[in-house]
Amino acid sequence: MKGEPETETAVSQPAEAGSAPENPDQAALAEKAATEAQEKIDAQALPIRTYLDQTVVPILLQGLSDLVKTRPDDPVEYLAAYLMKHNPKNTKK
Repeated sequence: MKGEPETETAVSQPAEAGSAPENPDQAALAEKAATEAQEKIDAQALPIRTYLDQTVVPILLQGLSDLVKTRPDDPVEYLAAYLMKHNPKNTKK
């Protein structure tokens, strides 16, 4: 606007293809974030059956198999606990 001093804002330019990042840790975090974002997009684009077959069915079948062998008094609670304990996305063990 008129009468106000002009201020420069620092705008970082995108890295050129093939150029090395300044900070390797930052590059690793950026790559991980990009990979996770792409996986999420890919999962959203899958048909329902394919999505379930790739994400839920394997662990669910293992849990149901264990449930049949154990035959607990509360099968729903048992299966829920099994799924939480064996969740492949869970980093806590």
